[in-house]
Amino acid sequence: MKVEVLNLSKKIKNNIILQNINITFNDGKIYGLIGKNGSGKSVFLKMLCGFYDPTEGKILANGIDITKSSIFLPETRALIEKPNFLPDLSGFENLLLLANIQKKISVEDIENTLKEVNLFQEKDKKYSTYSLGMKQKLAIAQVLMENTKIMIFDEPFNGIESETVEKIRKKLKELKKQGKIIILTSHHQEDILILADEIYKFDDGKVSLVKK
Repeated sequence: MKVEVLNLSKKIKNNIILQNINITFNDGKIYGLIGKNGSGKSVFLKMLCGFYDPTEGKILANGIDITKSSIFLPETRALIEKPNFLPDLSGFENLLLLANIQKKISVEDIENTLKEVNLFQEKDKKYSTYSLGMKQKLAIAQVLMENTKIMIFDEPFNGIESETVEKIRKKLKELKKQGKIIILTSHHQEDILILADEIYKFDDGKVSLVKK
């Protein structure tokens, strides 16, 4: 899988959110996106996922322009901004509901993913009772569970204890070796420095490469 962002710009009303962004995402790499709040990171991730149309430019997935074909970026799962699930269902039931859309994975796969994020013991508790950290773990699990080619994590480690953060970091490194494209934002510099092969800085809608 190769994803090319070409001359991408986004204007909302009279505000320029992103301006002439050019980034290429290749298999087997973790990409770190940094920048202050309001710098355009989350808008960029939403555009990758197809939630926003660009004002100018395009996004190619293996050469196919997804901005004109009205399709989502293929083989992609994402955690963007605050996770949200059905409050009266358990963590496991929420994941099962999502898994039943494509029916690609088994109950065992879901349970194994919950173990990978240290949430298995709480899998039968209602989502409405979850702490911030537990909600984040569930959101990470829904990105991981179907083993897609592209995984996007927007501030994934908020409220998660250090032991689990380290376990998830290890998992992301393993996925990189399997050829996944992983895109990560974090306010914690350590997460980016430990995980990212390439780091891009967002500043007032513009992007610059700061590590390769």
